[in-house]
Amino acid sequence: MNVASPITALSLAERTQRAAKVAAEFADTVDREARFPKEGMDAVKAERLMGIQIPVQHGGEGATMSEVAEVCSILGKACAATAMTYAMHQIQIASLSDHAPDSAWHETFLKCICDEQLLIGSATSEAGIGGNLRNSVCAVDVEGDIVRLEKNATVISYGADADAIMVTSRRHKDSPPSDQVATLFTKDQYTLEHTAEWDTLGMRGTCSDGYIFRGEALAQQILPKPFAEIAAQSMLAVSHLLWGALWFGIAADAVNRAQSYVRAAARRSPGQTPPGALRLAEASSMLQQVKSNVVAGLKQFEAGKGDPDALSAMGFAVAMNNIKIGTSQTILDIINQCMLICGIQGYKNGTPYSLGRHLRDAHSAQLMISNDRILGNTSTMLLVGKQETSLLR
Repeated sequence: MNVASPITALSLAERTQRAAKVAAEFADTVDREARFPKEGMDAVKAERLMGIQIPVQHGGEGATMSEVAEVCSILGKACAATAMTYAMHQIQIASLSDHAPDSAWHETFLKCICDEQLLIGSATSEAGIGGNLRNSVCAVDVEGDIVRLEKNATVISYGADADAIMVTSRRHKDSPPSDQVATLFTKDQYTLEHTAEWDTLGMRGTCSDGYIFRGEALAQQILPKPFAEIAAQSMLAVSHLLWGALWFGIAADAVNRAQSYVRAAARRSPGQTPPGALRLAEASSMLQQVKSNVVAGLKQFEAGKGDPDALSAMGFAVAMNNIKIGTSQTILDIINQCMLICGIQGYKNGTPYSLGRHLRDAHSAQLMISNDRILGNTSTMLLVGKQETSLLR
């Protein structure tokens, strides 16, 4: 019989709160120095949170997507870079768990992730594809039992700090750009030639530099299902949901800071309504909309779990796209409202009400898979299908 460790005997929320406390302590430093959030991620690993989504039979805890999203939200309130790193890792985990059935190599690796608390990176972006992750220029070269791949990746999520990287490519050199596979390479199986710095407005600690990726691995490390299927049924939806959860966390922390500011103003002037109180109520209302949007998406995703037809349906894709669009746009309005409430104390760095990091991190939301690209995809789908209008589905 498996006996829970002292750590895993605690609830996920308790473990995440402990990790988040560490991440929050270093969040401003991580942002200022544009460095990997080592302290936050070390705390996440110490709380055994890296493999929670992995099925119990492979060493994980079988956490639901809602539970993973709550971890992302809590981390997002503390340090967006830690939260984004964790969310991107969990997106790769979802792909591995759901789309490598009966693959002995991948099942063994899932257990390694849990045992060793490994961090999985992602290399979908590539020079020459214009940000479209559903196209690849590079192609795997399979020779006997060996697969080789070279990819000019414009960004690799926290590439230098990952323990393994999932890389997309064409199935072979004669395949069209959209006929893709995903291959998981472990750190000892690839080299990274640095080509571009990740010097950005926000999300600076994700350290997603550009590299020439060169890898050689076992052919069995190629995920058995086509990447088109992985993207449609798992990767895109999980991305939008977990990103939405951490963006909610960023906005929630901004509202908490604005609320503290208004309460302090109320204490200074008893009997008077502080000037920012009405704006705080409006920000609270918008935050509730974001929460409802993400929660509804999580319920829809979990209802369709295990049903490829449901997860590939046009209505599901439109719903997930709309969650990403609505959440990424609304959090900016929320944080702007909070900035107006806190005034110069929110604009300045180093105050209890500082919101500059929140605002800069939130601006990434509309760009991570461009909203314009998503709107274009949604508009194409709506030309051939009906918008779902039922409140119960």
